[in-house]
Amino acid sequence: MNENNISVGLDIGTTKIVAMSGTKNEYGKTQILGQGKSISLGVHRGVVNNITQTIQSIQQAIQEAEQSSGEKITSVTVGIAGQHIRSLQHSDYITRANSELVIDEADIERLINQVHKLVMLPGEEIIHVLPQEFKVDGQGEIKEPVGMYGGRLEANFHVVVGQVSSIRNIGRCIKSAGLDLEGITLEPLASANAVLSSEEKEAGVALIDIGGGTTDLAIFRDGIIRHTAVVPFGGNVITEDIKEGCSIIEKQAELLKIKFGSAWPGENKDNEIVSIPGLRGRDRKEITLKNLSKIIHARVVEIVEQVYVEIKNYGHEEQKKKLIAGIVLTGGGSQLKHLKQLVEYITGMDTRVGYPNEHLAGDSDKEITSPLFATSVGLVMDGLQRIEKQNQEDSNEESLKNESLENVENKEDEIKKPPKPKIPKKSFLDDLTDRLKDFLDNAE
Repeated sequence: MNENNISVGLDIGTTKIVAMSGTKNEYGKTQILGQGKSISLGVHRGVVNNITQTIQSIQQAIQEAEQSSGEKITSVTVGIAGQHIRSLQHSDYITRANSELVIDEADIERLINQVHKLVMLPGEEIIHVLPQEFKVDGQGEIKEPVGMYGGRLEANFHVVVGQVSSIRNIGRCIKSAGLDLEGITLEPLASANAVLSSEEKEAGVALIDIGGGTTDLAIFRDGIIRHTAVVPFGGNVITEDIKEGCSIIEKQAELLKIKFGSAWPGENKDNEIVSIPGLRGRDRKEITLKNLSKIIHARVVEIVEQVYVEIKNYGHEEQKKKLIAGIVLTGGGSQLKHLKQLVEYITGMDTRVGYPNEHLAGDSDKEITSPLFATSVGLVMDGLQRIEKQNQEDSNEESLKNESLENVENKEDEIKKPPKPKIPKKSFLDDLTDRLKDFLDNAE
């Protein structure tokens, strides 16, 4: 899969499963080659609850993506979300044995590994450890401590925690669908990469990804991820309420929401009515659009307020932590009419709808640049980044080999020490992926 530098993102959502393959074009933009979509049957609120159905849905999406791109798919980068994800702030430090030497990657690695040893609740595992800022010998606000002198290295970390069993179940589904696991990414991070610009991440921005089963939140400030949360509600609860409130079937409720739904009840006149065919010979049902948007409004307000609580938990109201770029909405649920105005009204923050065209090639298909596919595009980008890193490490090793060969050949140069090989920095997710792969291999 790596030879032609193609990456495949697999978004296992509550309503749909999307497989998307892409590569980098000559301008460094992401070119989407093919995509497949299937209805997700075995997932509830972002968590797999029926392995067999999920495997079938994955295979269907992969098959469709293979047909549209003409490439065989063997490995995927998968996103994880779900109501079991939580995050916490933690600070830790290490004392260095020799403060005469400069701080290097190995020291940071040691500090991060120490955070990984944090005792979690039973059944939980650390997914991400994201350094916020470092302190060296008490001097704060250091973004990159490598190359500095100091005896005590400390840092604040944003730690994301999730349930081991949920993550393993996803790994299981992928393996049973005949695929290799290339990497794991937190879905809010993937969506953020796809729709946010670096200026927004610098100024301070909250990304709200409204999916079918969950609403994901990622907050950035000064270019660093500051807070993540998963609210266990999404577009499906709105559909559910319409279904109950209007006594109609789910399919009709979903259509009503998409075609006539609005998050702002004041928009509709009292006499606007939509008529729905009755079930098997029963009378037609008449529903006023005002009632429809009242039902939607009540639910959406609840979702937005829960997310706003998380934004306040991060500390948005403090002057130093203010999110200047406001809120970016994405995901399928962000396409609801007048949602932007409602979010601005509740939070008082600037809001826009985010489309994943920030890093896509200019000639991308209109359908792919819909907010529905923000996570999938982000996962493809994440996979491409991983491939790039791998290629770089390979070429580094190659040049190290060549250099040591030259050193052997040039007798005069023998006094020179061969160059110290650079430790390839493993991301924490690569570590988690490796552990998951080992687990699945041994579980067979």
